[in-house]
Amino acid sequence: MSAATIAIASDHGGYDLKQLLIEDLRAKGHEVLDLGTDGPESVDYPDYADLMAAAIKDGKAGRGILLCGTGIGISIAANRHPELRAALVHDALTARLSRLHNDANVIAMGGRILGIELAKDCLGVFLKTEFEGGRHARRVAKMSHAG
Repeated sequence: MSAATIAIASDHGGYDLKQLLIEDLRAKGHEVLDLGTDGPESVDYPDYADLMAAAIKDGKAGRGILLCGTGIGISIAANRHPELRAALVHDALTARLSRLHNDANVIAMGGRILGIELAKDCLGVFLKTEFEGGRHARRVAKMSHAG
């Protein structure tokens, strides 16, 4: 696995959407690292944010996707890790701006909030948008404890 690999993880609330996104990503030729969960049984979303942080920190993946019922809990848990800049997105605009202005390396979405087509649209925009840098680089550095 490498920086080109996309890691994906969810709790039970995001499990169904995770499975559909994995299928879509692989069909488009992406290398996917599935960090779980492996079924619809109730689990704790902070555990999957921890797995994502380890995968990014260890270089097993360059970007990530986190899913829970609303996306809120898992994005809060993810942002406790300094190696993650997780953005909770609801549409293509928030996905685009999360990359353009915030250099987010993880997208968080709600499996019970977004339909598959909207989630795929958000993910596609997230993956193709580059960080704008400039005035935003200073702000991102401060969030990364580098500024």
